[in-house]
Amino acid sequence: MRVMIVGASSNPEKYGNRAVRAFARRGHQVLPVNPRADEIEGLRCYRTIAEVPGPIDRASLYLPPELGMEAVRELAARGDIAELWVNPGAGSPELIRLAEQLGFDPIQACSIVAIGEHPD
Repeated sequence: MRVMIVGASSNPEKYGNRAVRAFARRGHQVLPVNPRADEIEGLRCYRTIAEVPGPIDRASLYLPPELGMEAVRELAARGDIAELWVNPGAGSPELIRLAEQLGFDPIQACSIVAIGEHPD
């Protein structure tokens, strides 16, 4: 599976980093997005959502809702995102409504747990 981690982090304590590690451990192709990093956990990091090569099987959101709103718009503009996961802390009623209006059926759950990993 090709997984875009939006809000990937170089800080191993943050869930945006834990997700990168968890998906990589499970053998998925991980595509981290963070405008301030060149590399996360040894993987090339993309500065923008638009520069990530597609198509994408799963976009997993690890941003606060106020930043996530713009990210959802950028993800929708791509037109090649199969699934949008909104992880705990990343969602708000407004973000979910926007995602639905833009054609997503957002999954509000921990994407790390969904692949059989523990987020710690």
